[in-house]
Amino acid sequence: MTVSTMLAPTEPTAIPVVDVRDGGPVRQAIEGRERARALRDDCLTWLPGLVRMLLPVMDSVTRRWLKRSRSPYVAEAETIAATLGYPGIWFLNGCYQWGCTALAREQGGAPWLVRTLDWPFPGLGRHLEVARLHGPAGDFDSVTWPGFVGILTASAPGRFAAAINQAPMWRRTRRPWLRPCDFALNALRTWRVRSIPPDHLLRHVFETCRNFSEARRRLETTPVARPVIYTLVGCKPGERCVIERTEESFASRDDHTAAANDWLQSRAPWEARVTAEAMLTRTYDEAAENSRTRREQVAAWPGEFARGDFGWVTPPVLNPYTRLAVEMCPATGTLRAIGFEKHPDRELAEPATLPCELSAVPA
Repeated sequence: MTVSTMLAPTEPTAIPVVDVRDGGPVRQAIEGRERARALRDDCLTWLPGLVRMLLPVMDSVTRRWLKRSRSPYVAEAETIAATLGYPGIWFLNGCYQWGCTALAREQGGAPWLVRTLDWPFPGLGRHLEVARLHGPAGDFDSVTWPGFVGILTASAPGRFAAAINQAPMWRRTRRPWLRPCDFALNALRTWRVRSIPPDHLLRHVFETCRNFSEARRRLETTPVARPVIYTLVGCKPGERCVIERTEESFASRDDHTAAANDWLQSRAPWEARVTAEAMLTRTYDEAAENSRTRREQVAAWPGEFARGDFGWVTPPVLNPYTRLAVEMCPATGTLRAIGFEKHPDRELAEPATLPCELSAVPA
């Protein structure tokens, strides 16, 4: 297996919009197999050489975990992995983003949802796609990648829009250098949980829920494989909430509807997420402050999302690991997305794609 060790900056390109309402993510991966391979190769440049050598083993472990879960999409992942025929598909489907920032806000009489996604893997911004999908409840648009079967960010015009943030980590100690131990122990705990992964649940909600109320109830009450934070908006004034989930319980709020990677009320032994580079150094309080600062900054942004200039994407919401930013209004059918990558000679991520805007007539 050969991957490059340096990703040279390139000119921003257009985000593909792929209509796979017939065939779904399997068709998206097969028709975009070259893009899927390029994504896999770029993502692997972040991993140490030894880890890349162990990729088939990590694929096997992830495959066994997903097959034990209550996900209806395991067969799709299996088909994609078998058809593309190279290691990494299962592993990338089992990964979870490191951090993100989201806000649900009403403007112009309608709810909007904006979010950034932060992930250390390079290539996720450059190879971003918007997939037009369909389920029994109607059409929806997912901001995603070829080969990925879950949903992290999507909008169903006329119904609702939603996004996933990674929840804080369960800690057994506050020592920074023991975070890898807690990370591993939490992974072992997740292995024993057979509930549906949070991103697979979100896809099922988009496929089957007809409105904001149905989506909220399903996201609040369905047992999930690991903690997660959902941000959800509908089409009517007041239809917005943040849902903080553990595997079996939830806490929802209709006010203060910004989210990062900590509970709104930080509480031990939960700890806000940190980047891989800060895993061994950042203190418990510094981790909480980072999430709180991002959440408060996006909540205080005074601009109008209708302008579509992504003016709210500034530090610290924008950081070296930012891979995408999205603005969604299901009431008007508006979805905008832009991909980001870290420039090797600059501190922050920069646009790697041209902005993409979709407008659909709400059903």
